[in-house]
Amino acid sequence: MSEGPLKFAVVGCGHIGKRHAEMIERNEESVLVGLVDTKPRAELGLAAFDAPLYSDMNSLIAKHPDIDVVCVCTPNGLHAAQSILALEHKMHVVCEKPMGLSKQSCEQVIYKALQMSRHVFCVMQNRYSPPSVWLKEIMDQKRLGEIFLVEVNCYWNRDERYYKQEGWKGKADLDGGTLFTQFSHFIDIMYWLFGDIENIEGRFADFNHKGLTDFEDSGLVTFDFVQGGIGSLNYSTSVWDANLESSMTVIGSKGSVKVGGQYMNEVEYCHVADYTMPQLAEASPANDYGSYKGSAANHHFIIQNVVDTLRNRNVATTNALEGLKVVDIIERIYKVRNLNKNL
Repeated sequence: MSEGPLKFAVVGCGHIGKRHAEMIERNEESVLVGLVDTKPRAELGLAAFDAPLYSDMNSLIAKHPDIDVVCVCTPNGLHAAQSILALEHKMHVVCEKPMGLSKQSCEQVIYKALQMSRHVFCVMQNRYSPPSVWLKEIMDQKRLGEIFLVEVNCYWNRDERYYKQEGWKGKADLDGGTLFTQFSHFIDIMYWLFGDIENIEGRFADFNHKGLTDFEDSGLVTFDFVQGGIGSLNYSTSVWDANLESSMTVIGSKGSVKVGGQYMNEVEYCHVADYTMPQLAEASPANDYGSYKGSAANHHFIIQNVVDTLRNRNVATTNALEGLKVVDIIERIYKVRNLNKNL
């Protein structure tokens, strides 16, 4: 471990990579020592960062073998292999969602992390949203009693402004699918609160993304929770022009709640036995990418959690096993989708 500030590098300098770099430089206990991307510096818009840019991870590692933490912010299909490369050089990893595109690839990352005694932090920044923190608290306190039903609705806009012909988004091998790239944050919140699912059934459609993506744009999925209760996940990226909502409704024996808004950032309903809804802190704004918006801009919490964990002041907000479980759930949902295609 470094004496003084922790040494970070960021691999992948798109929107999210630059967000990581900015949060690293803002943190008093971290320093950005290198960036990696295949595009030239001028094209990436890196004027705000003094750290050197390398064209591949091997060049970065050769120049900075004492890096403490590598942030993997590349296309989804590269996450597992690049995480393993960093771990092989005894570097901790911060991996943007998803951790991989298969359960098997995630298992390989976890095996390498255990072998090298290093941490893998999975970026699920929506856990820091005040409504999510509140939901976790009332679930841990069993305020809602027995959970009967959970409904997750994710209705966003992703159109030709988002899917560029020369880009990786929409490609089966690098993107993986709508649930991996757009909605894994909300599957993570569901798993965080209610645990694993089974008995998955679903219907899937590609309404207006033919020629834009290699996969579905909409789905209606039902399942049982292993711990009890039934659930549904309804999603689409076919909403016209702008995001509509991301919401979670929970029906329990002692009350009902709904968290909604565009990014599951507002408590819309709370009626719970012998309970008064507290005043929550204001949620962070969404990441704004111009023609479209993403989930909450909570990456400063991620970097601080990494620093605190490596300084033995805290534990990882989202550990590698939880990152694997989100991928596992999505993979099982997509197995249902693929089976339906073959019928």
